[in-house]
Amino acid sequence: MTEVIKVVDLGNYQPGAIVSRTLIDKANGSVTFFAFAQGQGLSEHTAPYDALVHVVEGELEVLISGESHHLQAGEIVIMPANQPHALKAISDLKMILTMVKT
Repeated sequence: MTEVIKVVDLGNYQPGAIVSRTLIDKANGSVTFFAFAQGQGLSEHTAPYDALVHVVEGELEVLISGESHHLQAGEIVIMPANQPHALKAISDLKMILTMVKT
């Protein structure tokens, strides 16, 4: 059944935590919703796939290969495969992460 959902309603903030909800998980890619409490993040790591981050609400700092990017609601950034990256919520943050596995 098809359902229309507002992205900001996919999950709520939890103090000191990261909430995630997998929306699509297929062999060739995935789409995951995240809600980060302010100050929460993902430490530097690499992934074998390109990933697109879409900020839905709040502000995010993304570090890609040592270069910092400040994103706000409505903005996106592509994290290239095999490049070290890290994320940190500057404010409470809701985002969509799309990974393309090719």
